[in-house]
Amino acid sequence: MSVVSAGAITHLYLVRHGATEANERVPFILQGRGIDLPLSARGTAQAAALATFFAGDRDRIQQVYSSGMVRARQTAAAIAASLGQSAATLDDLQECDVGRWEGMDWESIRREFPDAHRCFADDPDRNPYLEGESYGDVLRRAWPVIDQLLTRHAGERIVVVAHNVVNRVLIAKLLGLEIRRAQGLHQGNGCVNLIRRRAGRTELVTYNSLFHLPSDLR
Repeated sequence: MSVVSAGAITHLYLVRHGATEANERVPFILQGRGIDLPLSARGTAQAAALATFFAGDRDRIQQVYSSGMVRARQTAAAIAASLGQSAATLDDLQECDVGRWEGMDWESIRREFPDAHRCFADDPDRNPYLEGESYGDVLRRAWPVIDQLLTRHAGERIVVVAHNVVNRVLIAKLLGLEIRRAQGLHQGNGCVNLIRRRAGRTELVTYNSLFHLPSDLR
């Protein structure tokens, strides 16, 4: 039985999946848990760049996890393959349920649902996507997963591939921000955020890093 020292440092690389066709539309459309698209050609290239990046740490990354959605699983599979591993899925990391706004762009939402949109924009922590989840709902299911992973993998390095809203609410919590302010935090497709736990303190070290992606994929 291994013993983890009190000074052990745990690294969790929180990744947003590569792009899908929905992400690339102009204007882009909301893609919650109701649209389960595969990666686009661009997204596949972003996943390959992530795989190359993490392969440089091959001997120190113990496990790759992802949400159960196709775009996250494909991204995680590319990373895991570069490490000689298989990725595990965690359903509570799936993207936010955006309810009736699934597949719509924001301008159409503002036009067709002005009151619901105004409430959501004012405080997405408490006011949900119409007939969907709020940011608070997402945080309440996603944070326990991250906390448990940091405990389970104490002293290790792991990769977790999740989604735009999921990542944003987690990052807001780590930064000590009101969760409603997560809507202003950007997560590019294929980005990496580094979360570190040491001496009982969990903190965000790196945010929305895209340096590992070629300039045409950022």
